[in-house]
Amino acid sequence: MLSLVISLCSILLLIVCVLVGVAFLTLLERKVLGYVQIRKGPNKVGYMGIPQPLADAVKLFTKEQSNPLISNYFPYYLSPVLSLFLALLIWVVTPYLFNLINFELGFIFFLCCTSMGVYTVLAAGWASNSKYALLGGLRAVAQTISYEVSLALILLSLVFLVGGFNLMNFMVYQGYTWFLFVAFPLAFCWLASSLAETNRTPFDFAEGESELVSGFNVEYSSGGFALIFLAEYASILFMSMIFVVVFLGSNINEMTFYLKLVLISFVFIWVRGTLPRFRYDKLMYLAWKGFLPVSLNYLVFFLGVKVIISGS
Repeated sequence: MLSLVISLCSILLLIVCVLVGVAFLTLLERKVLGYVQIRKGPNKVGYMGIPQPLADAVKLFTKEQSNPLISNYFPYYLSPVLSLFLALLIWVVTPYLFNLINFELGFIFFLCCTSMGVYTVLAAGWASNSKYALLGGLRAVAQTISYEVSLALILLSLVFLVGGFNLMNFMVYQGYTWFLFVAFPLAFCWLASSLAETNRTPFDFAEGESELVSGFNVEYSSGGFALIFLAEYASILFMSMIFVVVFLGSNINEMTFYLKLVLISFVFIWVRGTLPRFRYDKLMYLAWKGFLPVSLNYLVFFLGVKVIISGS
């Protein structure tokens, strides 16, 4: 009973830390984008604009909630909540060495949660009863499903190498060299697929402001918008963490792990400040004719390597 209470308290503490991390990731993004565009970011609230995310959260959650009269009420309200719930739930696979749930099938759980995230975006787009929101939702579903295929195959290649779905294995197996050097092209494919999976620039078709006003979340304001926003940034942080665990093998109890996590999160922001949006057909071409053959070839290669090693 005591161990269960300690585990629950640890998970609660982890969720609080993730939410604080998300708050300051938004501040980092606004500062970095400011300097990319040769202007100052938030610098008026408090010292150097540091409390800005807290002020934004208070503003969003105290705004009047408006709801479209012809929206489908329950999916409209529940999809942002479910989106944030999934984005936070997925963090329990983090390979901590103490007082947290240790998943033997952590990667399968990760793929299940990311696949479930598709339904929240589709429900948000459909339930808003707006043509722009529906188009954004449909785009997001096609895009996410396409890139999940390459994500799963890249993971499977590395799972063959380490011989298990537990994230702990990656920390053990990368004691001597990082998988970034072993599978350099796969790391780039994973990073690009992560950008597409989290609906980030240059793959932000679900929120294409130039043609869809604001995409699938166009009818959301105040609390609902804040929850969608939190879920997106929690996913960015999680994908950065997975990239570090899988390719930049660092012990999660070392300070360097968190520096690498911040660096990968910075890459997400840097890409947003640098690259224009893709054309939609090129997005699909990249997924099915670019990443899929590369990940399949690596899968066969690593499978062959594993068979040769086990045979000898």
